[in-house]
Amino acid sequence: MEKLNFIDPLLHGITPNPPSKLSVKNLVLAGVGSLLVGAVLKKTGQNKTAAVVGSLALPLLASACYKQLSKNHKAKKEITDSSGIEYNH
Repeated sequence: MEKLNFIDPLLHGITPNPPSKLSVKNLVLAGVGSLLVGAVLKKTGQNKTAAVVGSLALPLLASACYKQLSKNHKAKKEITDSSGIEYNH
């Protein structure tokens, strides 16, 4: 059994990281909020801070889009995939 350490890490207590608990809605709201806060900061004259806060919006929105697309792709794949057993009637 000692030679099988490289085959299955789950046998040895190594578990994969859990998926992110942030939903798509939370990511979108954080991205839009970042844009709004950046705009308000720019209006008040805090240009450097506005640039930093506003630059967080694009990664947040991009990750929300990716998460939604991967969720849709996974759902479509589950519908079209068969169990591997073909029935010939």
